[in-house]
Amino acid sequence: MTTTATSTTTDAGTLPVVPHWIDGAEAPSTSGRTAPVYDPALGVATKHVALADQSEIDRAVASAAAAFPAWRDLPLAKRQQIVFKFRELLEAKKGELAEIITAEHGKV
Repeated sequence: MTTTATSTTTDAGTLPVVPHWIDGAEAPSTSGRTAPVYDPALGVATKHVALADQSEIDRAVASAAAAFPAWRDLPLAKRQQIVFKFRELLEAKKGELAEIITAEHGKV
């Protein structure tokens, strides 16, 4: 999954905005509201995350509700496989994820 952040002008200058992820795709926010995302190593904002309005929340919840029956109907062993594979990917990419979190300002 690659997230392409758009840029916006904020009090801190131009920082990328991380959009929502709904229905398996990026979904730029229409609320116009964002919150800063801080680099934990430096304590400074490096990007913003989009904040949802009620219609975006409703869309995300409806998407999750529509996806649930297929997930629910998978055998438990298959669901375990998927969750464990996700855990393995996180473990394998933890260095890369840490680098992304603490990367140069403005890069996503």
